[in-house]
Amino acid sequence: MLKQHNPNDPITILAIESSCDDTSAAVLRDGRLLSNVTAGQAVHEAYGGVVPELASRAHQQNIVPVVDQALKKAGVTKEELSAIAVTLGPGLMGSLLVGTSFAKGLALSLGIPLIDCNHLQGHILAHFIQEGDEDRAVPPYPYLCLLVSGGNSQIVKVNSHRDFELLGQTIDDAAGEAIDKCSKVMGLGYPGGPIIDRLARQGDPKAFQFSKPNIAGLDYSFSGLKTSFLYFLRDQLKEDPDFIEKNKNDLAASLEKTIVDILMKKLKQAVKETGINHVALSGGVSANTGLRNAFKNMQQGAGWNIYIPPFSYTTDNAAMIAITAYYKFLDGEFCDINKPAFSRTVI
Repeated sequence: MLKQHNPNDPITILAIESSCDDTSAAVLRDGRLLSNVTAGQAVHEAYGGVVPELASRAHQQNIVPVVDQALKKAGVTKEELSAIAVTLGPGLMGSLLVGTSFAKGLALSLGIPLIDCNHLQGHILAHFIQEGDEDRAVPPYPYLCLLVSGGNSQIVKVNSHRDFELLGQTIDDAAGEAIDKCSKVMGLGYPGGPIIDRLARQGDPKAFQFSKPNIAGLDYSFSGLKTSFLYFLRDQLKEDPDFIEKNKNDLAASLEKTIVDILMKKLKQAVKETGINHVALSGGVSANTGLRNAFKNMQQGAGWNIYIPPFSYTTDNAAMIAITAYYKFLDGEFCDINKPAFSRTVI
């Protein structure tokens, strides 16, 4: 028997995110963030990518201390919670199972509702997170959102906090995946995003030209770029074995420019087709300096109203799950305790 929420009491939600390699917990009260704690996993750096088995084991080690710290930082006890929210998917199944199992067990023990959240919708709604006393500007409905991460590149029309319309998506690699793979080919390490970003600030974005696919509609493709980059390096290394080391800044800058150009071309097309000029950026790749600058240029040159999340809300975090769950709580949208996690889905 679930406890009935007293309308006079605040709505206090503990959210858990464990879809990939970050274990995160956040506490939200009446729509305002009280805490957001995340534990990363450096173990994957040696392998050049996330190893699912190692990720799930690390989640098992991290989840109890992360949740405990989130509650303590928020100054909230378990008994004050109104609901438990959790990312049900998409993501790595082993990682998701750690978070969902913990969340279900805690919700059952406290006799409070469970709220299931879609990881991708969380990224999109991260713009509505509020903390402290001042309100951050939020996009009005409907707005367009460019969601770019290691696993997703999508253009989404957001009609409301529960109505998402997918306009375009990658048909192969995602933008973040392409960056990581190209970084690995250059021997720069993992994750590639921050490394490429740092090097690109010191390089010439027009030094080299790489393949830009011609895909119909608003869909993306980055596999051709990745192949073009690989073959280019192969040919150059035959002539000069030190080519990458001598040109890594220019390579990073040219790669970043190519990816940003591809992303922005389709987004401009979406703005033109829909007539919507409120445009948001979300996902891990939204931390990229070149992409952020491209958004700011569109604000100045094309009159877009842009919304760029703080860096702390770009990568996987429980705060975005908490705000998604808050809107679901207001709508009375809870989930059955037996609802399974899922590894793949769209918006």
